[in-house]
Amino acid sequence: MAPFIPEDKISDIRNAADIVEIVSETVRLKKAGKDYIGLCPFHSEKTPSFTVSPEKQIFYCFGCHTGGNVFSFLMKQEDLSFPEAARSLAGRYGIEIPTQHLSPEQHQQTDERESLFAVNRQAAEYFHDVLLNSPAGEKARAYLEKRGIPEDIVRTFKIGYDPWGRENFTAWCEAKKICAAAEKAGLIVAKDGRFYDRFWDRIVFPISDIRNRVIGFGGRVLDDANPKRPKYLNSPDTSLYNKSRSLYGLHIAKQKCRESRTVYIAEGYLDLAALHRCGIGNSVATLGTALTRDHLMMLRGFADKIILVYDSDEAGIAAARRTGDMFQKEETDAYILVLEPAGHDPDSYLSEFGADAFLSAASRARSVISFLTDLAVKKHGLSTEGKIRIISEMTEPLAAITDNVARSLYVRDLAERVAVDEIEILNKINAVSSVRYDDFSGGPAERSIVRGYKLERKIIAMMLQFPQILPEIHQRNILEYFEDTMLQSLGQTILKHGNLRDSEGHLSDIMNFFTDNRLKNIAASLAIEKKDSWTREACMTLIAQFESGIIRDENKLLQKEIKMRETTTNCCWNC
Repeated sequence: MAPFIPEDKISDIRNAADIVEIVSETVRLKKAGKDYIGLCPFHSEKTPSFTVSPEKQIFYCFGCHTGGNVFSFLMKQEDLSFPEAARSLAGRYGIEIPTQHLSPEQHQQTDERESLFAVNRQAAEYFHDVLLNSPAGEKARAYLEKRGIPEDIVRTFKIGYDPWGRENFTAWCEAKKICAAAEKAGLIVAKDGRFYDRFWDRIVFPISDIRNRVIGFGGRVLDDANPKRPKYLNSPDTSLYNKSRSLYGLHIAKQKCRESRTVYIAEGYLDLAALHRCGIGNSVATLGTALTRDHLMMLRGFADKIILVYDSDEAGIAAARRTGDMFQKEETDAYILVLEPAGHDPDSYLSEFGADAFLSAASRARSVISFLTDLAVKKHGLSTEGKIRIISEMTEPLAAITDNVARSLYVRDLAERVAVDEIEILNKINAVSSVRYDDFSGGPAERSIVRGYKLERKIIAMMLQFPQILPEIHQRNILEYFEDTMLQSLGQTILKHGNLRDSEGHLSDIMNFFTDNRLKNIAASLAIEKKDSWTREACMTLIAQFESGIIRDENKLLQKEIKMRETTTNCCWNC
């Protein structure tokens, strides 16, 4: 636990924060009895195994064995340290955390993210104001009007403009005395002892996180004629922004995505603006990078169906193919829409044909397997050699399908397409599948730890779920007889912080004291189990069962020792 956040403030945050509310921002939860379930945001799955308990204020995934409290969730979901997660939650719920006891180093660590958020927010307001209200923004306003981007979209996405000249924004930063923060955020760059604007003479697109906080920027030139200037330029990676883990427009699209359970993914800022202009609000865009696994994890909480919208040029087709392979590995219900006729991107297609034509084309989007099959046929042809290559190319994607029915149907379609017996294709797939193995994240050693010893696990579950029994556990020295050292360590932590046992948030609070993530995950697993209804009588029965086992083991050991001594004595007499 971070020593410079007072315990009473941690308790205040825990009491104010609702884990269901926090998790629901990124995971679609459904009520299941007293708990909520959903698809895990930390690993790929089609059947929900992620459980959130509002009563215990903890979460646990039975698929990847990750668990914890509201702090643990934010730390893993947003890649935060404990202090950062605590401060983030404190900010949401209006809880002030004193900073007077922080060292200079701790002040710097704590304030860096906040200063980056602040300078990004100020920069976004500056660029937006220049575009809308400054004579210097007239050229940019004319450009956006020509591209068919109306003012309401400009305001919704807070699109801005950094004027011509390399020091306009820099001079503004100098007047505000925020150059150091602006440089750290990647808004200005140092060269030859001076600062210069990174996005000069570019349309500027603020990139926000799911909570609508500006984390970075993208810039586009107004004139494509200068080959020395890249068409698009993004912020460098910072502690807030990483393009592989960010999606443009998700903070705006998330509600529409949840309502429709579908999300369209475009490749650029203006393509996304065109989609929203045409009323297709359940749309987001990648940021100059291929779609990543992190992007898919982000989208799981908002949509069941993903439709990738790619340009119909060669680069777009190649990108669609790479993404298709990843979709199969991540078991995502995904479709690929390549706009035709050739040469169209979403912006130009919508401008020429309109939203109805786009939605009609989207309804015919190909599943990943169908799309990959089409590409293979187009690439290799249907000669004998071509068919062999097609089947070889499709074996891995088909083997990756875990749904046996879906795999069977796709195999049948491929067999009909290439006029080859289904059995022969299945034989090739089975040969690939046979070398696959069930990959448990922690391997055999952690698998053994997670299972533990049955009775010892049950005692730990009892300690977590019925903390009134902790004095009895301590008095009888139960933990000293544990054989599983991991469970013993877990139990000792629970006993050490037994003063929390009368708190309603006992389970949530106790999670903060596990510095080892394996212990935290096991604790969450045992705390969320519902196999037993604990009463004091039931607890004493379990303790008696455990102690009788200890006595039996000691008796066996004693009998073994007596036999060994008798054998030794007999040998001596015989000698």
